[in-house]
Amino acid sequence: MANDIVKAILIGAAGRMGLRLLTAIHENSNVLLGGAVERQDHPNIGRDVGEMAGLEKWNIILSGYLREVISSGDVIIDFTNAEAALRNLQVAAENGKSAVIGSTGLSSAQMVEVRALTQKIPCVLSPNMSVGVNVMFRIIADLAKILGEDYDVEVIEAHHRMKKDAPSGTAVKMGQILAQALQRNFDQVGVYERKGIIGERKRAEIGMQTIRAGDIIGEHTVVFGGLGERLEVTHRAHSRDNFARGAVRAAGWVVKQKPGLYDMQDVLGLK
Repeated sequence: MANDIVKAILIGAAGRMGLRLLTAIHENSNVLLGGAVERQDHPNIGRDVGEMAGLEKWNIILSGYLREVISSGDVIIDFTNAEAALRNLQVAAENGKSAVIGSTGLSSAQMVEVRALTQKIPCVLSPNMSVGVNVMFRIIADLAKILGEDYDVEVIEAHHRMKKDAPSGTAVKMGQILAQALQRNFDQVGVYERKGIIGERKRAEIGMQTIRAGDIIGEHTVVFGGLGERLEVTHRAHSRDNFARGAVRAAGWVVKQKPGLYDMQDVLGLK
């Protein structure tokens, strides 16, 4: 890559997150757009991507096929759904391209395939590319270790009404981090919502509560509740721009790595 310039192929370019990513790439001097992809029936297929995003003409046409443009970039950036992201990762691996994936909801079986594919290429996979959220991941792990068994732990997340999965991938990641810090199995102690006569709260529970309303971009709060006091850590996203900037930063980082599966903690040097 001449002069360390990275060319990215953006998948889902005409969606809400894709348009913010186009702006983030436009503002970044080290990561350029090499290609852009959307679903084949999208009305913007064939349009100039820059004009579609309300920017100047880029002379890059929105394509309906990743294989059509895979040779035009060094790394794919994918914020589609889990099934599509896995298909796109397969194409990236076949062509020796790096990957940044922000899709959530990957099943255990899909993650097995992700790990196999990332033996061939480097990939950053993270449910949240925000710098602030990834700092929060580190903080809540430290707090859980310090506070220990005497504090109940709850995770509360809020997103817009159009979000399809619940709880959010970020909230699940927080639950997993907290369980690991407390030496618990998250699959066994995660409690999703509560209703009816449920009895006394079990000490090991990690509660996962979901809110869906309006146009909330994303809010996550971890509550550590003790006797006589409560400690809360909250992250609020005011726009999708912080996710987009984090993803572009990850794209510039991952192309320099050896094959393997990474996350934003690696990108930010928090491990």
